[in-house]
Amino acid sequence: MNNAQMSARVGLFFLLGVALIWVTFETLSTGKISRRQGYELVAHFRSLKELKNGDEVRLAGVKVGSVLETRLKGRRAEAVLLIDSRIQIAQDATATIGMAGLLGSNYVSFDLGSDSAAAYAPGADVRTTDTPDLNTIVTELGEVGKKMDQALSQFSGAMGGQNGQGLIGKLDRLVDENRVRIGAITTNLESVTGRIDRGEGTLGKLINDPKLHDELLASVGDIKQAAARTKDFVTEAQTLIAQVKTGQGTLGVLLYDQEAGNNIKVVAKNIRELTDKLNQGQGTLGKLFSDDSLYLQAQGALKKVDRALDGLEDQGPITAVGTVAKGLF
Repeated sequence: MNNAQMSARVGLFFLLGVALIWVTFETLSTGKISRRQGYELVAHFRSLKELKNGDEVRLAGVKVGSVLETRLKGRRAEAVLLIDSRIQIAQDATATIGMAGLLGSNYVSFDLGSDSAAAYAPGADVRTTDTPDLNTIVTELGEVGKKMDQALSQFSGAMGGQNGQGLIGKLDRLVDENRVRIGAITTNLESVTGRIDRGEGTLGKLINDPKLHDELLASVGDIKQAAARTKDFVTEAQTLIAQVKTGQGTLGVLLYDQEAGNNIKVVAKNIRELTDKLNQGQGTLGKLFSDDSLYLQAQGALKKVDRALDGLEDQGPITAVGTVAKGLF
C-alpha cells in the first residue's frame, strides 16, 4: 500500500469522524439532524422547571416546535420557542410547562384556543400559566402528610388519652359504673318489645289488631273530611268578605253605601227624638205614659160602664140605652 492510498483512507476516516460528531451534536441539541424553518415566540414563566434547549413544544399534545433558547429577563424567566411555519397558534391559547412522566423531560404545551381568534405574530409574547412542578407537589404532599399525622395524633389522644382519661376510658368507666342500670334498661326494653309483639297495650294493639288499625284509618279519613269542610267554609267566608268589601248584599250596602248609612242615621235620630218626647210627656202617647190623671179618668169611666151594665139586666132596650147614657154622662 503506497502513501497516497494511506493518505486517502486517513482523510476519509477524518471526514466520517467529523460527520459523526456533527450528527451527534445536532441530535443532542435539537432532537433531529436538520432544523426546520419556522418563527419564534416568547413565553414568560416564573420558573422554567428544568426546561432546556431542544425540548418539545406541543399544541394539543402534537409536537409543533422546540425550545430554541432559555434566559432570564428581570425577575422572570423566558423561553424562546421555534414554531413550525405551517402551524398557527391562536392568540387566546395559553402555554404551560408540562412534564412527560416522572422521569421524562419537560415540554411547553399550548391549548388550541378559539377558532375565531387571530394567530400570534412572529416574535410575540404568548399567554402563559404557571403550574406546580413535581418538587412542589411532593413538598405539598409532605405538608399534607404532616398535618394528617398531627390530626391523627390529636384524635388518638382524645380517644385514648393518658391513664384512661380519653373518650374511650371515660366510656369504659361509665359502662362499669352503670352496668346494673344498663342491664335493667335492657330488660325493660325486652319486656316492652315482648308486650308489643303479643299485642298488649295501645301500641301493641295498633300494631297487631287489624280492626283497630282500620278504625284509626277511618278516623284519619273523618279528620280529612272535616278539614276539607273547614277549607270550604273558609273559602265561602272569604267570598262573603269579598262581596261585602265590594258593597254587595245587605251588609255590604250598610257598610259601604253612603246613602243607606245616612238614612240609618236619620231613623236613629227620629227614634231618639221620639223617646225623648215620651220621657218628657209630650204628645198623646207621652201623656199616656207620664200623666196619672188620664189613667185615673179611664179607670173611673170603666167603673161607670161596669155599673151601667149591671142595671141593664131588668130593663128594656130603650130604657137600657137611656140608663147607659145617663151612667156615662
